[in-house]
Amino acid sequence: MPGRRVRGRRGTGAGTRTQTQTGTQTPERPRAELSGGSPRPGPFCPQCGLAVEPTFRFCPACGGRLPAPPEEHTEPAAPAPSPPPAPSPAASPSPRASAVRLGPRSPRKPRAGPAVPLPADTVLTDQGGRLWKLVRLLEQGGCGLVYEAQSASGTCPQKQSYSLKLDAKDGRIYNEQNFFQRAAKAGTVEKWKKWHSVPLLGIPNCVGFGLHADSYRFLVFSDLGRSLQSVLSDGLHLLREKAAFQIAVRVLDCLEYIHENEYVHGDITAENIYLNPADLTQVTLAGYGFAFRYCPGGKHVAWREGSRTPHEGTVEFISLDSHKGTGPSRRSDLESLGYCLLKWLCGTLPWSDELDKVKVVVEQKERYRKDVRCLLQLCFRQRSIPDALQNYLEQVLALEYEEKPDYAALRQLLGKPLEKMKASAYNSVDVPVVP
Repeated sequence: MPGRRVRGRRGTGAGTRTQTQTGTQTPERPRAELSGGSPRPGPFCPQCGLAVEPTFRFCPACGGRLPAPPEEHTEPAAPAPSPPPAPSPAASPSPRASAVRLGPRSPRKPRAGPAVPLPADTVLTDQGGRLWKLVRLLEQGGCGLVYEAQSASGTCPQKQSYSLKLDAKDGRIYNEQNFFQRAAKAGTVEKWKKWHSVPLLGIPNCVGFGLHADSYRFLVFSDLGRSLQSVLSDGLHLLREKAAFQIAVRVLDCLEYIHENEYVHGDITAENIYLNPADLTQVTLAGYGFAFRYCPGGKHVAWREGSRTPHEGTVEFISLDSHKGTGPSRRSDLESLGYCLLKWLCGTLPWSDELDKVKVVVEQKERYRKDVRCLLQLCFRQRSIPDALQNYLEQVLALEYEEKPDYAALRQLLGKPLEKMKASAYNSVDVPVVP
């Protein structure tokens, strides 16, 4: 079963890990000690009662928005004339000012609810004036609706199938559209493939986008095929090592591309990986609703706990950075891919049955981050543990927040088992897929 997703909440981050940043605090032991000063009580989350840092904007446990700290008043020594104008946010160092300052994410609109499916044969018009007819609903999940669609305007081959993603106008699909417009134009992808001598690169080709009925936003892609999750749900459940490593190498290629274009994916999961039943050499990484621009203008964002909604994405697979509400970085995507590999090969993770207890999930990920061998033994039980997977997880979980991964070395790690099998990551994936 796919991991539970958490939508629409923003929270904290994870770079230099300390005991006060592990998410394991309890209300009985408030985190109130500040460096260089004596202990003092801090604020508490009104939703779950957890003690939180005074500068946090979101609770690291439940993800709820915290109330702004009360403004401190001091009595003037003498009567003063009318109060001066409030200082600008940039000039005020107080917690109050930083909590309410206007910025790109403030004030934040509430997230739209799930989109209501549209009937088959509905025709949508994109911003270029092209018409797209919905054929059938393929998938429905927390990140929108995916339809099989056909061109209805004569500008594209009539019999060619397309994948059309539909969601609420102000849902995460807006973030996804921004990603494709900024970082995944077809020409940019082709140049990168040639420069890196990559024969296949599974970045979706977005051929159109637009609004419908003033309440829906949609994106049109060349046919994506079927999600890996739907293939596993057919009864396959587990992948063989050959297929798992083939898919992982192909996803690594995609991650290197988007990371070099200033973004991280933020939600690596089988639901967002697509296989083409007609051509199993095609592996596509889709689902960019949680994409995050970690390096705008070439400058890596700072690790800051409490800056985004904690636990955002698919809880089973997201990184500890995402659990703590910091902006995900390159290591976050690679950590999530490692969890996915474990799930594909073993069918479960130590926290798979605890997804409704996010704090437990975080504690277990923290524990096994420091003991990869124990994690693998727990998942594989009596089965042989692939050395490639252990080496991959150890290297990825040791990365620093701003550190650039060695993608070539990671690909080589996962490619060695394929070489022994006389296979390549760019061959047809060794998975039975029906249309």
